[in-house]
Amino acid sequence: MPNNTPHAFASTLQTFTTASGSTGQYWSIPQLARQYPSIQRLPVSIRIVLESVLRNCDGKKVAPQHVEQLAHWLPNAERTEEIPFVVTRVVLQDFTGIPLLADLAAMRTVAASLGKSPKTIEPLVPVDLVVDHSVMVDYYGTPQALDLNMQLEFQRNHERYQFMQWGMQAFDTFRVVPPGFGIVHQVNLEYFARGVYKSPQDTGPVPVYYPDSLVGTDSHTTMINGIGVVGWGVGGIEAEAAMLGQPVYMLTPDVVGFELSGTLREGVTATDLVLFVTNILRAEKVVGKFVEFFGPGAASIPVPDRATIGNMAPEYGATMGFFPVDDKTIAYFQNTGRTAEEIALFEAYYKAQGLFGMPKPGDIDYTKIVRLDLGTVVPSVAGPKRPQDRIDLDQLASTFAALYSQPNAANGFNQPAETLGLRHPLPSNDTTIGNGDVLIAAITSCTNTSNPSVMLAAGLLAQKAVEAGLTVLPHIKTSLAPGSRIVTEYLQKAGLLPYLEKLGFYLAGYGCTTCIGNAGDLSPEINAAIGANQLVCAAVLSGNRNFEARIHPNLKANFLASPPLVVAYAIAGNVMTDLATQPVGLGTGGKPVFLADIWPSMAEIDAKLRFATDAQAFRANYDKIKSEPGALWSSIQGTTGQVYDWPQSTYIAEPPFFGDFSLVPKMSVLGFTGARTMALFGDSITTDHISPAGSIAEKSPAGQWLLANGVPRADFNSYGSRRGNHDVMVRGTFANVRIKNLMLPPDAKGSQEEGGVTLYHSAQAAPEKMPIYDAAQKYLAAGIPTVVFGGEEYGTGSSRDWAAKGTQLLGIKAVVARSFERIHRANLVGMGVLPLQFLGTDSWQTLGLRGDEVVDVVIGGALQPQMDVTLVVHRANGLQQEVTVRLRIDTPIEVDYYQHGGILPFVLRQLLAA
Repeated sequence: MPNNTPHAFASTLQTFTTASGSTGQYWSIPQLARQYPSIQRLPVSIRIVLESVLRNCDGKKVAPQHVEQLAHWLPNAERTEEIPFVVTRVVLQDFTGIPLLADLAAMRTVAASLGKSPKTIEPLVPVDLVVDHSVMVDYYGTPQALDLNMQLEFQRNHERYQFMQWGMQAFDTFRVVPPGFGIVHQVNLEYFARGVYKSPQDTGPVPVYYPDSLVGTDSHTTMINGIGVVGWGVGGIEAEAAMLGQPVYMLTPDVVGFELSGTLREGVTATDLVLFVTNILRAEKVVGKFVEFFGPGAASIPVPDRATIGNMAPEYGATMGFFPVDDKTIAYFQNTGRTAEEIALFEAYYKAQGLFGMPKPGDIDYTKIVRLDLGTVVPSVAGPKRPQDRIDLDQLASTFAALYSQPNAANGFNQPAETLGLRHPLPSNDTTIGNGDVLIAAITSCTNTSNPSVMLAAGLLAQKAVEAGLTVLPHIKTSLAPGSRIVTEYLQKAGLLPYLEKLGFYLAGYGCTTCIGNAGDLSPEINAAIGANQLVCAAVLSGNRNFEARIHPNLKANFLASPPLVVAYAIAGNVMTDLATQPVGLGTGGKPVFLADIWPSMAEIDAKLRFATDAQAFRANYDKIKSEPGALWSSIQGTTGQVYDWPQSTYIAEPPFFGDFSLVPKMSVLGFTGARTMALFGDSITTDHISPAGSIAEKSPAGQWLLANGVPRADFNSYGSRRGNHDVMVRGTFANVRIKNLMLPPDAKGSQEEGGVTLYHSAQAAPEKMPIYDAAQKYLAAGIPTVVFGGEEYGTGSSRDWAAKGTQLLGIKAVVARSFERIHRANLVGMGVLPLQFLGTDSWQTLGLRGDEVVDVVIGGALQPQMDVTLVVHRANGLQQEVTVRLRIDTPIEVDYYQHGGILPFVLRQLLAA
C-alpha cells in the first residue's frame, strides 16, 4: 500500500489458482460479503467497481467508508454518495488525445517555469492512443482510395503526428497505435484488453491481480462493456486527471437490469437489435445510470453483438451497457489471439470472485428491470436526425415523405409537400438529383465494423446483388472503412471483398471516417444543386451518430443502418424506395430484384464466420504496431526532450488554461451579475452543435483566422484535426451550420435561421446580428459575462472536451438547461462553467425569455453540491424576476474543481505540491 496504515479490510486479500496451477492474490469480494451479505445480490458491474474501491482503500483518496457505502448499495436509494473509482488504464483517440497531450505538455512547461522537475507530470496508469479520427474519404470508388487517403492524411496531419511522437518519447506510459490499424474501440476489444492485470511494480512471487477497467476520451468507449470490462467515456479533462492519479469520482449509480429472452428471427441483424435497445432505453431515461444485461437471451448472443449494444450506450444515454463475463467471453479471447496463460488467469480470477457467468432472472437486485424478447426485433433504421429515432424498415419510405413537409419542431424539414418528387438535372451528365436521394453510403464506424456477422452479411448481399446484375450509380459516394485490418483480411478470405468493390465499396481507410463527419466533400455540382433547390438528400451509414450536419453539412437526412442495408440503399439510390414492397433495382435483362432475393440467410453468414476467428491472424496483425508501423509513420521526425518547445503551428499551440497559474488558487466571488444571453437553444443540443466538428467553412471566423495565418483553403483540414489549437477551436464553438439560436426570429415560412449567430445586445445601441465568436469578443472586451439557455438533454453526443473548453474561452459563465447529458455536465464543471438546471416545469420558454434580458446568478453561502441558487432576470421593460435553479455541481470533489478554476489547475497544484 502507498502508506504504512494497515488496510482496513486486510483479511479480504485471498489467493486463487488457475487450471494450470499458477497462483495469484486478489481482493476478494466473496470474502467481503461475509461482512456485508447483501453484496451477493449486487449487480455485477457494481461489484467490479467495489473491487477497485476495496483494493485502493488507502485511508486517503479512498476511505473505509467508501467500501462500506458501496457494499450497502440499495437498488432505489437516493444517490448522494460519491465513489472514488481508480481505473486500470486510459484509452484515447487522436482528436481528443491531442488536446489532452497539449494540456500535459503545458503542465510540464508550468512545472519547469516554477523550477520543478517536468517529470512530476507523468501518467501513472498505462495510456493508449489510437490514431483513427484523422483519415477522410477524399477518394472513393477506386482501388487506390486507401493509399491516396492515407497520403493526404499524413500530409495534413504531419505536425500533429510529430507532436504525438514527442509524447511517446517524453512520457513513460504513453503508447500510440499509428494510423491505418483500426478504430480505437475495436483495437481496444481485440488487443488492448487483457482481462486481468497486475501492477508493473508488483514483482512478488504471488502478485495481486485485478480486473480491467478504464475510461476513454470517446463516448463509445462503452464498446468494451461487451467483454465484461467496466469502462465508459469521459471528457479529456477527466481522463487527464485519471492519468495523473486522480480517482474518477461519480455518484453511486442506479443500475437498470435489461433482461433479454428469446432469439433473433431470420433476416434480423445485430444492428436492428441495437436500434431497438437504443429506442427502448432512451425512453426509459437512463442518463447517468448503469445498464446491465442478463437472462438467457443475453447469454445466447456472441461477444461482437454484445459489444455492438455496449457501444451505443451514449445513444441511449447510459454510463454503461454492461455484459458480465461468461463462456462466450472466453471464446472471444481465444479467437482474437490472447495467450493461453492470459485466458487461464482471466477465467480463474472471475470464477474466484464469483463474477463468472450470465446472471439469470431473479439472481440480482436491480433498480428497475426492462425486458425485450429478441424474437420481436424487426429490421430497422434510425433517423433522420437522432440515433434513438428508430423506424421499421418497411416504414422508412412513408416516414421520410411525411417528415419532408412536417415543421422543424416535429423533427421535419418544413418543405412544401408538392416539391417532394421533383428532380433536377446535373449539368455534367444525364443524372438527375432529388429529395431522398442517397448521396453517401458508408460502411463505417466502431459500432458495426467490429461485428463479423453484419460485415459478412454486407459482403454476401453484395455478392448476390452483383450476380443478379445490380449496380450503384457512380455519383453516390460509397466507402468501406473497417474497424481493423482483420476485417479486410476475413472479407478477402471469404471471397467477398471483390463483390463489395464492384458496387463501389472500396477500402477507403481504417478509421471512423463518415461517422464523425470525415465523409469528405460531395462534387461541387451536387452541392450546388442541393443548395439551389433546397433538396433534402440522404446519407445511409452503419454508424452510431446522425446528428444534424455531422455527416455532411448539405445532407439533412441521415439514417443509421446495418452494413447490408447500407449496400442495399446504395443500390436503390433513394430512401423513398420501399424495400419491403419495391425492387431494390433492375438486374440482368431488366428483371426486378427484391431485397428478399439478395438478403443472406443466417446459415450463409454462419458458414463464413470461421474466417473471422483466426487467432494467429489477430496476433500477427497487432505485432506489426511495433515491428511494421508503416513507412509514412516511420518517416516522421519530431522534437525530443522532456518539455515541449511549442514551435509555430496552426495545429498545436500552448493552451491558455494555465496563463495566470499560481500555486494557490485565486478564490473568486461566487456567482456573477450583469450577464448577457449568448443563445437560447431548444432540446437535444448536442456536443456536435456546440463543439467545432467537421469541415471548416472559408467565411467562418475559424476559416478567416486560418487564411490570415497563411493557410490556403485546400489545407484547412477539419476542426477535429486542429483540436490542439485553441485559436481555431474557440472560433468554431457554437458554429455548427445547423444550430438554431432561438433568439433570432423565424422567417416568413416559420423556419428558424441556422448557424452560429446571435444578437449582440448593449445598452447603447439596437441589437446587432453577428457570429457568436464575434459577440463573445465584444462582451469579453467590455468585461460582461454571458450565459446560455438550453432545453432537455443539453450536451448529448460525443465526449468532446472542446464543447466545454470553447464555452469557457468564449466567456460563458453558466449554462442553464432543463437537463444535461452526463459527460458534458462534468466537463462544464471541469472547465469552471456553472451548469444550472431548471426545476419542475420551468424553462426559458415558460419564463418568456427573449435574450435581451440581463441575468444575475446569486449563490448564498458556501458552495455545496446540488444546492439551490437564484437566477435574477432583469427584463428590458425594467421588471425583475427571481427563479430558483439547481446547481449541477454534483459531488464534493467537483466543488474543489470549480473553486480551483477547473480540474486541470486543481490536479496541477496537487502534483506540484507533492
